[in-house]
Amino acid sequence: MNLNWLIIIPLLTVLGILAAPSKQARLVALAGSVVQAIISIMLLNLFLQHPDAGLSGAMMFESRYTWYEPLNIFHHTAVDGISLSMIMLTVFVVLAGVLVSWKVDKMAKEFFVLLMLLSAGAYGFFISLDLFTMFFFLELAVVPKFMLIGIWGSGKKEYSATKLALMLMGASALVFVGLLGLYFNTPEATSFSMNTLAENPASIDTQKFFFPFAFIGFGVFTALFPFHTWVPDGHSSAPTAGSMFLAGISMKLGGYGCLRVATYLMPDAAQYYSPWIILLAAIAILYGAFATMMQTDLKYINAYSSVSHCGFVLLGIGVLTKTGIAGAVIQMVSHGLMTALFFAMIGMVYERTHTRDVSKMGGLLKSIPFISTLFVIVGLCSLGLPGLSGFVAEMMVFMGAWERPEIIYRVATIAAGASIVVTAVYILNAVGKVIMGPVKNESYAILKDATWNEISAAIVLMEGILLIGLAQFLINNLIAPGTEAIMQKLVQLK
Repeated sequence: MNLNWLIIIPLLTVLGILAAPSKQARLVALAGSVVQAIISIMLLNLFLQHPDAGLSGAMMFESRYTWYEPLNIFHHTAVDGISLSMIMLTVFVVLAGVLVSWKVDKMAKEFFVLLMLLSAGAYGFFISLDLFTMFFFLELAVVPKFMLIGIWGSGKKEYSATKLALMLMGASALVFVGLLGLYFNTPEATSFSMNTLAENPASIDTQKFFFPFAFIGFGVFTALFPFHTWVPDGHSSAPTAGSMFLAGISMKLGGYGCLRVATYLMPDAAQYYSPWIILLAAIAILYGAFATMMQTDLKYINAYSSVSHCGFVLLGIGVLTKTGIAGAVIQMVSHGLMTALFFAMIGMVYERTHTRDVSKMGGLLKSIPFISTLFVIVGLCSLGLPGLSGFVAEMMVFMGAWERPEIIYRVATIAAGASIVVTAVYILNAVGKVIMGPVKNESYAILKDATWNEISAAIVLMEGILLIGLAQFLINNLIAPGTEAIMQKLVQLK
């Protein structure tokens, strides 16, 4: 199967949206999203049936086209179970994001064009084996984010959009330095191909010097402390679909880059800097949790909780154990689904109540039972209730971290575990004030519940959350060969 269809379909959808009447833009976007879903499901099926699917490190459906031969830059694509799990996450969030945005009237064509460009950037990033091509698609996704917030956002949207763009562009510069440094200081490297660089690793000194550039650069995208400050402002000002994309997909580009590029291609440096990664991850987990307790705006609550939850991704990567890395990948997928659904529910509540202040709401369960029920469920997923994806992901990260006997890893694990209590406090507090109790505003008693498109979007995301929570072995079996390949690089160093 040619993986480039994952990029071509969103681009064709863009052309279809531009050619269609403004009122039909949403239909074209939905059709394009459904086609993306069909292709991704076909790809998943073919991958699972492939005889090499269980082989450690096997990259499948590989294709390679010359892009710029003088610098050995190729459009080189392939997938394994880890990248395929990220593709499926993107499919779920894109489809749900289009459905949630069904009533967008302001510059509807331009809005859906930007959503499709974001999806094309994400797909291209996850299927790229060439570091330069991967960087190109990483950058492709930044401009649409800026425009979505700056045009369709709310509150301090110009400030938030500018801050997001500047911080992510700065992070991209760090990534670019890291990638170029790795390539030009690896004498055996004949291209930017990850396979080539993995087979011919750079010297230990080269890895130690350029690893911080790559890891911190990608880490900014995934809310690495203390470079996380764009997250609350960006999420709070973005339109609902924009918040879903930012938290559900864009932040996963960073986690994927930290794992696939920094850790896999520079394993010596990953071992060397592991304690520092653990320290920053534990700070992010605790800081994000305590900062969330202080928020009264629903979007800020979800944004700061994302800082905490993405800390688990970095913790799983930083411990450098197979269980920890698998937990980090599952946490990326789980958090993507969970936070996208949470932002969708917040958007639905805001559309009806015209406020995101929890102190001004109450008793919404009586008037909007479907939205309220999903609000409660996704909150329980966030605090790690068994049977939902959050529990599976975080428990795997804890188990992987506890496998390391060194004191710093044990302390970091205990600190991360303590954050669960804090998470329970702010989630139950928010749920209690928004959903339960008496109706504080008489107008809330006659609110209309979810529409067909909102119900469809919620179901799409809930399916993924329940699938991981109740049948964790499915995603674990999918990503196991990829995590094994990464562990083989790390074990060779011991």
